[in-house]
Amino acid sequence: MRRASVVFLTAVVVLAGLSPVAAAAPGGADAVVEPAPVEATMQTADNESAPADPESDRLGWENGYWHNETIDVDQSDGLTEAELNATVSRSMARVEMIRGLEFDMDVPVRIITRSEFASSGNASYSDDFLTFDDTKFEALFLIGEDEDSIEVQDANRGASVGGYYSPAADSIVLVTDNESTLQVDELTLGHELVHAIQDQEFDLSTVTSQTRDGANANSGLIEGDANYVQQRYRERCAEGGEWADTCLSPSTNGSGGGATPPNMGVYFLNYQPYSDGPTFIGAQRAAGGWERVNSLYGDLPASAEQVIHPDRYRSDAPTEVELADEHGEGWERVTPESRLDYAEVGQSGVAAMFVYPLYAGGGDVQTYARNVVGPQTWLNYTESGEISQVDPLNYGFDAAAGWDGDRMHFYRNADGETGYVWRLVWDSPEEATEFRAAYEELLSYWGAEQVGTDTYRIDEDASAFADAFHVTVEGDTVTVVNAPTVDSLSAVRSSTDAQLSTPTATPSPAATDAAGTDTETPSTEGTGSDSATTTSAPGFSVVAALAGLLTVALLAGRR
Repeated sequence: MRRASVVFLTAVVVLAGLSPVAAAAPGGADAVVEPAPVEATMQTADNESAPADPESDRLGWENGYWHNETIDVDQSDGLTEAELNATVSRSMARVEMIRGLEFDMDVPVRIITRSEFASSGNASYSDDFLTFDDTKFEALFLIGEDEDSIEVQDANRGASVGGYYSPAADSIVLVTDNESTLQVDELTLGHELVHAIQDQEFDLSTVTSQTRDGANANSGLIEGDANYVQQRYRERCAEGGEWADTCLSPSTNGSGGGATPPNMGVYFLNYQPYSDGPTFIGAQRAAGGWERVNSLYGDLPASAEQVIHPDRYRSDAPTEVELADEHGEGWERVTPESRLDYAEVGQSGVAAMFVYPLYAGGGDVQTYARNVVGPQTWLNYTESGEISQVDPLNYGFDAAAGWDGDRMHFYRNADGETGYVWRLVWDSPEEATEFRAAYEELLSYWGAEQVGTDTYRIDEDASAFADAFHVTVEGDTVTVVNAPTVDSLSAVRSSTDAQLSTPTATPSPAATDAAGTDTETPSTEGTGSDSATTTSAPGFSVVAALAGLLTVALLAGRR
């Protein structure tokens, strides 16, 4: 079937950043000798106990295996090729039964070890690309000036990837943590098989975006669909389910493991479609069945906001934000050739920015949580008090809700210093004012002091985000100007009036009490780096692992 370099990845805990590529096992004199990857090629089954094969292909039967039959597979000592063939074929049949679509072609599956996966990826980028990417993550207070954004994203990506589907190769790669025996997590396999059947039916290579908001919007459909099916798959594998006691899961330290991602903020930026997507799909399916879901591939969500709030799909198009350059002499706009010359991070980016302090450690996190967003607001709970398995995270809390569009421009001077202008449009002036109040709290958390009207400064010894900031509100629009120093703010944007002065007292934002206090009732469970040319983003296969991670990371962030 074709074609593009898009990949769709599934991670047990987190994957963030660039599309992985296949790579050879690590070499060298000290390299660990690893088992050869196991690869499945479809073969007709020879199972005397299985029901008779149908006269023609049908939903729930693939390559000689029915969805509900038992297969003779023991992966305690690793899978043989025949065992992997059987597992993949039966999983294809199971995905068909849930999703209501028929596979048109076989899907090769390969298993590699985590060390092999971690050694993959050798892409190179231009200086403009790297500056653009670094400055974007700095603007979101997710990656500091002393870190390389690509390296951080790669570290997140390699932490616990469970597998990926490549439309270019029409194949799946599963990643195992067990270096000695190659094992399968059937739920991860099922998730990736959903991507394969999406690709066969809807051609995923045509679903592209060059902004984070666009990528998360697309992933809200693509990964939301796969996660929704995976949740139905898990229910059928559970006790009392149709496939109980027949679904494969790895042993301890197998492919079902996972590590805490190095950067939780980048994690949350990418995780949004996998939390909100299944609820979005569930709402669409409730309205019109799988036919309604299928139609979405020809009418994609216009923003991540439409996935976070399914009722806004088709009814609340984002604003195309206008932002003219006003940089002075000695500064230039950073415009990489391989991507758009601006960034749009969307509501998921705003939410990740505000949530990261809960996990970052340092700062007055108690005050911040009280005034902006706290655990009870950020985590979605079921009526029994557990973190939701369907939609664990609330990207619609008050400080992020009301987003209607944003645009970032990045600048660089002759000394290599960077600055940016970030303009955000909100649904109302009140929403814009609420965002500014929360943003001031965020600046304070990272060590900023107000040094003039609308002007703030973070000193070098305060945090990794040492810079000057100018924040203004005009009606429903907020404009943030950033530069290395207060004096250079007007060089990045000439209309900025950032003269040092005695700051006027900033009113305590009463509205933020509703945005983040931990006194409100927990939410109940809902219903069922930007690549230049792709919507590639992380996939997450085990939300239960996420729940434990969130709890541990929150406690760590409070130290």
